[in-house]
Amino acid sequence: MPGTPHIVSDVMTLPVVAVGRGARFKEIVRAMEQWQVSAVPVVEGDGRVIGMVSEADLLPKEEFRDRDLTRSEQIRRLSDLAKAGAVTAEELMSTPAVTVHPDVTLAQAARIMAVKHLKRLPVVDDEDRLQGIVSRADLLKVFLRPDEDIEEEVRRTVVSYLFPALSHTIHVSVHDGVVTLRGRVHDTSLVWVAERLVRAVEGVVDVESQLSGEDTAQDRPETAR
Repeated sequence: MPGTPHIVSDVMTLPVVAVGRGARFKEIVRAMEQWQVSAVPVVEGDGRVIGMVSEADLLPKEEFRDRDLTRSEQIRRLSDLAKAGAVTAEELMSTPAVTVHPDVTLAQAARIMAVKHLKRLPVVDDEDRLQGIVSRADLLKVFLRPDEDIEEEVRRTVVSYLFPALSHTIHVSVHDGVVTLRGRVHDTSLVWVAERLVRAVEGVVDVESQLSGEDTAQDRPETAR
């Protein structure tokens, strides 16, 4: 059977730096600098995530330091102006926080980030308690997977699964994450299925299929005249 997709808990970052809702502006900046992160979850009580503070939430304080805005600019940027005057995490944070659970697949997490235009997601349990954080860089870790590992999984979960009688005759090679399949198969309708399953293997960059039917024109005997 095809392998199980990697999930967020496989790649999420631990430990996670977080701040409380009462954390002061400079405390948040120091935490980001110390841990080399561009955002921190805001938690309360036993670690329940209630929001996120990112560099974008902090920058208005600098942007509006010595600017006099027109009336139309003030109306258009009310949210940024409020953050320019904020001094605590509770005033600065974006809420509600967009979060994911540890068992969410990497594809699902990537989709959430793309749709919501986010760079990172807090990982929480069923009670919204902070478990870790997953970033765009974390999701890309699967592409560092060795070619040998990818090749072994493709053979085991795709070739042996779809073509058990021919698995020893189908050649699989992987170079820089690009999988090449070569060989002859009984049922050419399964070729596109094989390509799709290979693309679903974590770390695969692309698939080049050179699979063909066993009964190709060059193998057919000439018809007697």
